[in-house]
Amino acid sequence: MQFPYGLSDFGTLRQEGYWYLDRTDRLPALEQAGRQLVFLRPRRFGKSLLLSMLEHYYDLNRAEQFEALFGNLAIGREPTPLHNQYFVLKWDFSLVAAHGEIGDIEAALHRHLNGRLTQFVADYQSHWTRAIQLHPEDALASFQSVLGAVHATPHKLYLLIDEYDNFANEVLMAARPGSQDRYQTLLQGEGLLKTVFKAIKAAAGGLGLDRVFITGVSPVVMNDMTSGYNVAMDIYLEAGFNDLCGFTEPEVAAVLRQLEGESQGTEEVHEAGEMREAAGEAVRARALAGSGWSAEKALETMRTFYNGYRFSEEAETSLYNPTLSLYFFDALRRQGHYPRRMLDENLAMDRNKLVYIASLPHGEELLIEALRGDDRVLVPELVQRFGVADVLAAVKDQPFMASLLYFFGILTLAGEGALAKLVLRIPNLVARGLYVERLRERWLPAPETRDLARQASETLYLQGDLEPLCELIEQSYFSALSNRDYRWSNELLVKFAFLTLLFDDRLYMAVSELETGRGYADLALIVRPDMRRFQALDLLLEFKYLSLQELGLSGAQVREQSRAALAKLPAVAAKLDEAEAQARDYGGTLTQRYGLSDLRAFAVVALGVERLVWRTV
Repeated sequence: MQFPYGLSDFGTLRQEGYWYLDRTDRLPALEQAGRQLVFLRPRRFGKSLLLSMLEHYYDLNRAEQFEALFGNLAIGREPTPLHNQYFVLKWDFSLVAAHGEIGDIEAALHRHLNGRLTQFVADYQSHWTRAIQLHPEDALASFQSVLGAVHATPHKLYLLIDEYDNFANEVLMAARPGSQDRYQTLLQGEGLLKTVFKAIKAAAGGLGLDRVFITGVSPVVMNDMTSGYNVAMDIYLEAGFNDLCGFTEPEVAAVLRQLEGESQGTEEVHEAGEMREAAGEAVRARALAGSGWSAEKALETMRTFYNGYRFSEEAETSLYNPTLSLYFFDALRRQGHYPRRMLDENLAMDRNKLVYIASLPHGEELLIEALRGDDRVLVPELVQRFGVADVLAAVKDQPFMASLLYFFGILTLAGEGALAKLVLRIPNLVARGLYVERLRERWLPAPETRDLARQASETLYLQGDLEPLCELIEQSYFSALSNRDYRWSNELLVKFAFLTLLFDDRLYMAVSELETGRGYADLALIVRPDMRRFQALDLLLEFKYLSLQELGLSGAQVREQSRAALAKLPAVAAKLDEAEAQARDYGGTLTQRYGLSDLRAFAVVALGVERLVWRTV
């Protein structure tokens, strides 16, 4: 079984036998949804493959390939009348350089559009009954000439646009001097990008353009264009298209079971011509069998790291990130074990979005609220009407920034809260890791301090010794956190000190507020199933806080006493007892859930932001 990791060409995927998760059953619904559609999803969520599937389905030049490409898929059994009835033109705005002066960007856009139009004219050469004039310096004039030729045929045009908002994303993430002005020039008044979409709108008014399908990440550009293109139907929040891109859990589980079966040698190759490939598969099968993984454990891991996306308020099914899932499947098939890094580095660009959000007023506070894990990010509704100027210059309230993170795929819908507000949460452990990584960089900027933190964390991982980590937090981390420009709840400050220092998804499924059935464990670090051959310990920490006022002591008095003496103070002992009881309760649940044999649990009490006292449970 070959997985199309990094492959977005539908024809190659189908012709060369790659695994494909059939979404062609949605084509009738897409046709009914409207003639000009906008579909938004986070980057690397399968949008380009979706467009390629549409291209192959509607392209009249591919009519003879229909049976080979679609015959055994859902739409092949019941095709719509529109299959292979269109000229298909595809633009990809991610290929247009969005830097330089405005003249450079406009020239790059003209070149891309003209390049695609030139190829389009050549691809359908036998259909033209009138001359087409391509204008090297004016792609819109070229487009008009092509439309005239299309209009003279029995067929109409289907226009596909991928990453339509690439310009906006470049402006937001780069924040280079003058970039906002250049972007606004493209979209305001008679700016070129706005004019392109005005031409699309006009072409759909009887000039030969029948259907348009646009993909992107956010609604920013559509809102900036206002009257330039106000005819598209937004389908990205509709429940029926929630899983148009992305994998459901039953689909992921089925793939893992098949891979497990192959690893156990349940499939035999009979044809002599396949012997060489069979030998390679046998090597992979032995590697898989030797790694000791199972479909059940692999699903549990993937659920923790990759699941959790919901894009519609009415959707009942959460989705797995498709790129990360294919990355995981491909590692199992080729290497015989889980990928060492659960985050595919092709998604590293998402870090830039968090850098940007954290730099906004109250942005860091939003990251903290999201990481708390108890569904505190509530918004009345998703903000969909914002442009680049709003993002760069307007006052940023929580609904605004939370909505921005939703479109980036770093928060997702998780149901409804009080007063019908939408609950947004971090979808999975990969996204949570990006949050923690960003906060750790902001709170521990010095490389030497980060090195000390890593050494102290490894001492806990290997030996179950909290002493070095607690000393580091007391000496350098409490002051850094307590001086942040927003209010902490004190127990939260303690938890985040440990979370940001201990998070390591190479070894652990590190989850804050992990639900145990009877409550929420403050911080659980469960060794990944594929990493149990190493010596890392499973860890559970429960945190409590006592203010200096509650203790009746000054900061100096707390600092000069030993930990043993502090632990015997009645108020401290009571808090330790409370944390220990919770740790025992949650620890029992975690031990049973994950089949643990040596869970190390700790009750930790912070005394102001001065000292830490703990008890091994």
